[in-house]
Amino acid sequence: MREINVEKITDAIENMCIEANLYLPKDIKCALITSQKKETGQIGKEILGDIIENFKIAEKSQIPICQDTGMTCVFFEIGQDVHFVGGDLYQAVNEGVRRGYEKGYLRKSVVGDPVLRGNTGDNTPAVIYTDIVKGDKVKITVAPKGFGSENMSQIKMLKPSDGVKGIKDFVLKVVEEAGPNPCPPMVVGVGIGGTFDKCALLAKKALLRPIDTENPQKYYADLENELLEVINKSGIGPQGFGGKTTALGVNIETMPTHIAGMPCAVNISCHVTRHKTQVI
Repeated sequence: MREINVEKITDAIENMCIEANLYLPKDIKCALITSQKKETGQIGKEILGDIIENFKIAEKSQIPICQDTGMTCVFFEIGQDVHFVGGDLYQAVNEGVRRGYEKGYLRKSVVGDPVLRGNTGDNTPAVIYTDIVKGDKVKITVAPKGFGSENMSQIKMLKPSDGVKGIKDFVLKVVEEAGPNPCPPMVVGVGIGGTFDKCALLAKKALLRPIDTENPQKYYADLENELLEVINKSGIGPQGFGGKTTALGVNIETMPTHIAGMPCAVNISCHVTRHKTQVI
C-alpha cells in the first residue's frame, strides 16, 4: 500500500489549473497551424491566424488563452494500492482549484446554485470523476470547460434500429445547430453506449484524447474520419465566417449498452480544448 498525502493533490491541481489555461495542448496547436495552411478562404485563413497569434501571446505573456477559464473538470485514475492520507481528497481538489484560480488570476465562473445563482467566488466546486485502476499511481487530468461550447452539447437516446445512420445524423445535427456559438473550429467528442449518464461522460472523456490519434477500433476510427470530413464541408468555418475548418477533430468513445438502447451524446469543445495531465 502506497500512502499519498492529499496536500500533493492540492499542489498538483493548483498548478494544472493555471497551466491548462495558459498553454494549449500540442496536438491542438499543430492542428490549428495545419488548418490555416489548408484554408482557402481569406477570412477563414485570417481568423485562424488570429487564433494562432492568440495562443502564442498567452504563452509568452502568461495570460489565459480565453477569458472563459471554465468550470474545472478533474479526472482521476487512482491505483487500487493507493491510500490517501492527511485529509479529504475532494476537499484537497477544491482547495487546489481555489488556489490555482486565485494565483493565476483566472476568471471565476461557478455559481453556487443553478437557479438561484450567486458566484462562489473561487471557481469551486470542481466536477470530479474517479476511476479505480491497477497499481499504486494516481493519474490526474484537469480540463477547464468553457460554457460557450458546453451549452451546445446534446444527448439523444437513440433506438438500436436507428443504426449508425442515426448516430451520424445526430452528430451532424448538433454541429449544425451549434453553428458559430462554440467558437469554431471545434473539437467534437462523441459518446456511444452505456446509460444516459455514462454516455455523456464518454463524450466528455473523448475530448481528452489527442486529436492526432484514432479510436483503436478501425470501425470507429473510420467513422471519426468520415464525420470530420462531412463537418468540415458544412461551411460553418472558423468563428462561423465560412471556410473549410469547422472542426479540428472528432473523437468517439464507446462502451456496451442495453439491448433496447443506443445512447449517443455529443460534447462540443471550442478550439481552446484545454487539459493538463500529471501522474503522482
